[in-house]
Amino acid sequence: MSSVGQSSVLFMLAAAAVWWAGTRLPAYVVALSERTGIGHGLAGMLVLGGITSLPELATGTSAAVIGVPLLSLNDILGSASLNLLLLALADMVIGDRPLTSVIAKPVTLMQGVLGMILFALTAAAIGTGGGDWGGPVGAWSMAIFVAVIIALVLSDRAERRPMWQVIHPLEPDLSEVSGAMPMPVSKLATGLAVLTVIVLAGGITLANTGDAIIRETGLGVGVAGFLMVAIATSLPEASAIVGAMRHRRYELAVGEIFGSNMFNLAIIFVVDLAASGPPVLKLAGDFEIAAAMLALVLTGIFVLGLIERRDRVVLRMGQDSITAIGVYIAGVALLLSISG
Repeated sequence: MSSVGQSSVLFMLAAAAVWWAGTRLPAYVVALSERTGIGHGLAGMLVLGGITSLPELATGTSAAVIGVPLLSLNDILGSASLNLLLLALADMVIGDRPLTSVIAKPVTLMQGVLGMILFALTAAAIGTGGGDWGGPVGAWSMAIFVAVIIALVLSDRAERRPMWQVIHPLEPDLSEVSGAMPMPVSKLATGLAVLTVIVLAGGITLANTGDAIIRETGLGVGVAGFLMVAIATSLPEASAIVGAMRHRRYELAVGEIFGSNMFNLAIIFVVDLAASGPPVLKLAGDFEIAAAMLALVLTGIFVLGLIERRDRVVLRMGQDSITAIGVYIAGVALLLSISG
């Protein structure tokens, strides 16, 4: 078997393992949410988003160490847009109502707006030169990392002290009702630990085999990082969303995507620490700015959907999801034209 064939087989095996673990994670995160008293939106952001961001962390660190930090950045930005596209596809699971119309908590809206600010900050950082001041990490990388921490704190505050509530609450059949017995602490801790290890190990394998396929087929770093590696490292998010939607944990699904994107942007700081040479944001250019803006626009589309809460469905999806799919396709076409 050729090296490309071996890499492809390993890629598929790792994808299967990650998918299996990802679909089971939401049940444990819900149990943790009920044990600790935090809401599903915050649990999705902090726990599920953090766990499913581990492959991006592993990929980013390894790529930076071997001297291709720009591949890490494009993986981060590509995963962000792809994660948001997954929300549009997950919308089809509900079918009779758009996903954004059944979510009625301010923390989810707060997470989306904070994500938009972070993507704008990232694009500004690239446009202004990356913040190279001679230190071990770039000034902009540190600023983005601090901004992510602040965003997490603000999200926690919004979960604990809601600023508003929806006048017309969800219908009972669409609300997130939990009547299950609390999961034993030992089972909860063991299950989360095992699934996290599977996601991390499978994610690393996906990233490494994806990178091998890229090198052996001659794809460019920019497009490859945005598409090939991003698809590989977004599989945990995809499987987690499927698991959450199957159990009608809509807040968990959206919080997981918004939270994962926040954690991914914080990885830029780690990439700078692991890489030698100038800050990774200094190496970036028009392609990466466009990629960050694509993620910002996609997030904004879903934030508008959360504000409007329209119940019109087209092709089993809300109008925001239809728009997001169209914008994603147009954005990828633009990025391909920029990459030449």
